Formats: sequence, C-alpha cells, structure tokens
Amino acid sequence: MTATAEYLHAAEPRPRFGDLVAAEWIKLRSLRSTWFGYGATALAVIAFNVGTAYDTYRNWSQQNPEGPEGFVRDGIPLDEAFTVNAATVMMLALGALGAMAVVGEYASGTIRTTFAAVPARRSVMAAKAAVVAAVTAVFGAFVAGVSFAATQAILDRRGAGVSLGDPGALRVVVASALLAPLCALVGLALGTVIRQTAGTMIASVLVLLVLPMVFTDGRHWSAVASHGTLYQAWRRLVAIDYRPLHYPWTISGAWTVYAVWVAAAVAITVVGVHRRDQ
Repeated sequence: MTATAEYLHAAEPRPRFGDLVAAEWIKLRSLRSTWFGYGATALAVIAFNVGTAYDTYRNWSQQNPEGPEGFVRDGIPLDEAFTVNAATVMMLALGALGAMAVVGEYASGTIRTTFAAVPARRSVMAAKAAVVAAVTAVFGAFVAGVSFAATQAILDRRGAGVSLGDPGALRVVVASALLAPLCALVGLALGTVIRQTAGTMIASVLVLLVLPMVFTDGRHWSAVASHGTLYQAWRRLVAIDYRPLHYPWTISGAWTVYAVWVAAAVAITVVGVHRRDQ
C-alpha cells in the first residue's frame, strides 16, 4: 500500500452504527415486495382471527350452551384473539421476510458492494438485525393489537369479550406480537448462513414449524426439546387454561426460550459473515 493510500485509509472515518442502521432502513423500505409481503401477511393473520371470532358469534347458540360466563371462564376469548392458524401463517411469512433481508442481497450480488463500502461486516449485520427487529416488532404489535381489538369487539356483542385488563390478556397480545420479530430474526440468521433462497426457506419452515411437531410430551427429553422451540413457547404463553398431560413448564420458562432464540439468532447473524467470502 502506498503512502497516499495509507493516508487516505487512515483519514477515512469509520461508519457510525446509526449511519449503518439508516442505510439498512433505506434498503428495506425501498423494496415494494417487502411492503407487499407485510401487507398480505397482516391481512391474512387478522382475517384468520376475525373470521374465527365471527364464526363463534354467528353460531353462538349451537357452540356455547353454557352462555358467556362459561365461555370467558374457559379462556376461549383469548384463544380466538390470536389463533393457532394465524400464528402459523405469521411464523411462515415473517421467517421468509426476515430471510429475504439478507438472501436478496446475496442473490443480486449487492452484498459485495455493501461489504466493500463497509468492511466491518459484523457492524453491517448488527445494523441489519436491528432494522429487521424494529420493523417486525412494530408489525407484530399492530397485527396482535388489531386482532385483539377486533375479535373482542365481535365477541362482546354476545357479552363474551374481554379487555386487556383481564387475567392473561396482555400476555397473549405481547407474546403474539413478539412472535413476529423472533421469526424474522431466525429467518435472517438462517439466510446469513445458507445464503440461498430455496434452502433458507426450507430451513425456516423446518426450524419454526416442523421441528416442534417432531417432539412429543411423552418422554422427558422430548418434552424439554419441544419446550425449547419457539412455537411451543408461544403456545405456553397464550395458554389460559393450562393443563399439561406429562411434563409441565412455566410461563417464565417460555419467556426465557424467547430470549434465548433472540440472542442466538442475532449472534449467528453477526458472526456468520465474519471471514467468509461474499
């Protein structure tokens, strides 16, 4: 390296993390497909939840002979605030959207330009993870909040709606909202490691949805492994009338699973690109 090049290299300021976050935000919001994906997912998730509540409202007399008291006592309003089908759709979609935040750059080759402009790869990926987490957290809060408000408004017409102040209601909304950034970060981590669209999408489905179905509660080791998956952690957090058959676990344990998955996904994303070819 010549003296002039060394001088320019030394004089060039290191990019601030805030600048990297701003750059990643520009990348994300400039893609129309990204917003189409978020919009379609929001509509699908809310539709599943509202549709379930409306079906209950319409067929109230056949499905709920005990009346609204028994309906609320059994925790069914919160079951319908965010259904299993809605959670499944959101997990699949957010895993894919999170993965595309990095896989799209590998597919187009723009990741080379990014790393050439900012050799500090870990900082770039940390900024990308921060943007993905922030955007999907807002998305999750919106979808979970709208779903809760809409479903309870429908059920309230039968005197069976609940409010956020009811036991377990806030936990259901928060756990469902956080499912969005969690799955997006898992998709981002898988995309960072695999770097191919098809492989990443398959891996995302396997990790988020297939893996929880492999384990059962019949044996202790299998139950522990099942409890360590995101899907089962969400199921535990939204369960109001929790009655385990074999190996029970706690709400704090489910929140811990959430935290561990976040930490692991971010660590893989940040470390996964270090000293690897583009």
